Amino acid sequence: MTTTISVPEVEVEFDNGSFDSAAFSAHTLSSWQTLAAVIDHTLLKPDATRVQVENLCDEAIRYRFACAMVNPLWVPTAVSVLSGTGIPVGVVLGFPLGASLVSTLRQEAAALARLGARELDMVIPIGQLKSGNFQAVQHAIQAVATIAHHRGALLKVILETSLLSVEEKLRGAEIAILAGADFLKTSTGFANGGATAADVALLRGVAGARSGVKASGGIRTLADVRTMLEAGANRIGASAGVAIVRELGAE
Repeated sequence: MTTTISVPEVEVEFDNGSFDSAAFSAHTLSSWQTLAAVIDHTLLKPDATRVQVENLCDEAIRYRFACAMVNPLWVPTAVSVLSGTGIPVGVVLGFPLGASLVSTLRQEAAALARLGARELDMVIPIGQLKSGNFQAVQHAIQAVATIAHHRGALLKVILETSLLSVEEKLRGAEIAILAGADFLKTSTGFANGGATAADVALLRGVAGARSGVKASGGIRTLADVRTMLEAGANRIGASAGVAIVRELGAE
């Protein structure tokens, strides 16, 4: 599939293979179980407690979510609760500002992978991207990707699309894929905007079949999920995962 995206002062044409959003969406929404399997069940509030993290993990087990996504502090707790269940622990790093030193990112990624995290959601160096320092952006992502993949973990790169121009989204997405991202992700949920169908479609246009696309930020209902899947997402990040699958019949 060839996709051409034109905006003022930039025209980018991608021929990156085909991802059938319609077929994927139809299959995913065919049951609550197939829907749960693409939802990252998320708890990233700064005031989250141990009991809340344990409840999140229990819900991830009950509904078989794609992963339980927590802050770094709670990875050992989540790993303990989820041990032997087949549900991986996901964790954020460089979060939510995307302003960490590369040495810090390396140390954080290595430590979290050693603790048992198997999905790492990293914020792109937003300021470097907006400054046009694309080499620094690629270097930071590659540093984390190398560690993640060595440990058998996935890397999702959060672009924080609400802070970027269209050209910055295009460049950031392409750099992330070239640097080793397994998924492009829209948002942290901590900025001034979350996922939009337009941004998901743009990221899928860049990715084609080369990487996944995760929509996150402000996704609270089954209708929201449907919109993101139809736009090209194949992973959803949401703190409302239980409510969403219950809309499709889960109990």
